[in-house]
Amino acid sequence: MKLHELKPAEGSRKERKRKGRGIGSGLGKTSGRGHKGQKARSGGGVRPGFEGGQMPLQRRVPKRGFTNIFKKEYALVNVEKLNIFEDGSEVTPEALVEKKIIKKIKDGVKILGNGELNVRLNVKAHGFTKTAAEKIEAAGGKAEVI
Repeated sequence: MKLHELKPAEGSRKERKRKGRGIGSGLGKTSGRGHKGQKARSGGGVRPGFEGGQMPLQRRVPKRGFTNIFKKEYALVNVEKLNIFEDGSEVTPEALVEKKIIKKIKDGVKILGNGELNVRLNVKAHGFTKTAAEKIEAAGGKAEVI
């Protein structure tokens, strides 16, 4: 096989439809839209979710609850993840981002009590669960709320 003999695989290339180019093309006159009606008109058609006047699903389904726009979203960190820090070091939200434990600080950092802590750390965060604070202090460290 030579470079000039290369051809695309059979059926992988398709001729584009040229609409409104005469009766012989098969897509002349009405250009594949049929005769009259909403979908035949220029700019015609219905919006997404429209069901021909029937009450659309979006409006038939019952709505419940609401979204609190003032809700604080914390970046959550389990105590076991803090084992990568050296003994006696200070753990701040910035240090957690630097070590790629969390991506963003968001509205604050909250330490959760899942797992075991084997190093003595001075942890500064915006929130602690009871078990997290207990485990940090049990390891000889300090849990400080910012």
